[in-house]
Amino acid sequence: MRRTAKTALFFLTVLSLTAAKLPETKPEDVGLSTERLQRIHETIQSHIDSKDISGAVTLVMRMGRIAHLEAHGFADVDSKKVMKKDALFRIWSMSKPVAGASILMLMEEGKLRLNDPVSRFIPEFKDLKVAITQEQAAALTPGLQPGTPQPVHFYTVPATREITIQDLLTHVSGLGSGPMSSSEIRKISARPGKTLGEYIPRLGATPLEFQPGSRWTYSPLAAFDTLGRVVEIASGLPFDEFLRQRMFDPLGISDFAFQPPDDVLQRLPTTYHRAKGELQKSDAINNLFDATYFSGGGGLMATIEEYAKFAEMLLEGGQLKGKRLLSPKTVDLMSSVFVPDTVAGRSPGKAFGLSVQVITDAVAAGQRVSNGSFGWDGAYGTHFWIDPKEEIVGIMMIQTDNPNRQLDRDFENAVMQAVVEQISRNSN
Repeated sequence: MRRTAKTALFFLTVLSLTAAKLPETKPEDVGLSTERLQRIHETIQSHIDSKDISGAVTLVMRMGRIAHLEAHGFADVDSKKVMKKDALFRIWSMSKPVAGASILMLMEEGKLRLNDPVSRFIPEFKDLKVAITQEQAAALTPGLQPGTPQPVHFYTVPATREITIQDLLTHVSGLGSGPMSSSEIRKISARPGKTLGEYIPRLGATPLEFQPGSRWTYSPLAAFDTLGRVVEIASGLPFDEFLRQRMFDPLGISDFAFQPPDDVLQRLPTTYHRAKGELQKSDAINNLFDATYFSGGGGLMATIEEYAKFAEMLLEGGQLKGKRLLSPKTVDLMSSVFVPDTVAGRSPGKAFGLSVQVITDAVAAGQRVSNGSFGWDGAYGTHFWIDPKEEIVGIMMIQTDNPNRQLDRDFENAVMQAVVEQISRNSN
């Protein structure tokens, strides 16, 4: 009986591990060309040869199956350590859609609304001010309160309304979105060693860059770090625990965390900075990744296959392998246009949804993807998009802090030119 029980446990473990893997397929079985997919490597290699990047891992899924997964170049140039498929990457702003999905899960549960003021969860955000320049101040009533004169001299006026959860998700809040607001954020105590609960309320004392909703300007960290704190308050769990319990474990995701174990961290490629046609090692990113501050704006690390599970979950309408995180209607909402490309700060063909960019006109955007595709990038060159029309997930992971971002477009082109048959999973 004991041996039978151990055998059963063994097979259950094997089945569990197998279930956690994404299925692979021959490209032709999902309407892709094996020969044409080889152009992905040629594209990446050309950027390696140009010293834009040191190496990369690329992945293409179609209809729920991996048709391409390849490592290119080096994880470390000096030692000639080759890049591996299971390399762990600092994904930076590709953390934002993960934080966005967390907010939407709580919205579905009725624990928050998109139009909730942030002050419902963080009272310090109740009476925010907006920074204005000296020129703007001169045109207004005298007697405005002066802001800090260095490095940017500005005045403040009251915000016309409170900022909302939706404002943070769509980068129209003005929180940490420009030189005036960011200069004040830099003056408050540093993040490392703090928790979201200790740090985020202090942002309420910093001015917004513009009146809420008046324009789109990217908030690199502040907006989505604040959303991470909202997740903690609304769920009653630390942000990292919420992700693990409510998202990563159900999806069979393991190598995806703010602070992975040391043995997993050993798989991190070296980070680089391009300068004068050469790649130089860079360690300037270490101030964001620590064991207590869980940055929804850019603090997660993941392997490409683990991120693919998250992306495929969204492509499949909020579920993966029978584990549902969101309803299809909520994923549609996430990828809907909340900020059209006509709003100040956006570019032609590039609208914005809830934590993701949405391509409304691929021709105007200059991107080789279908209209309705959505996704986002990371500061060190990570890039992903989801193409619902073609049922494609494309992901590229690199670790260079100022890569030639034309590589994003080249990778998209290499993927889309490999589509040789218009089929869907419903036809199989």
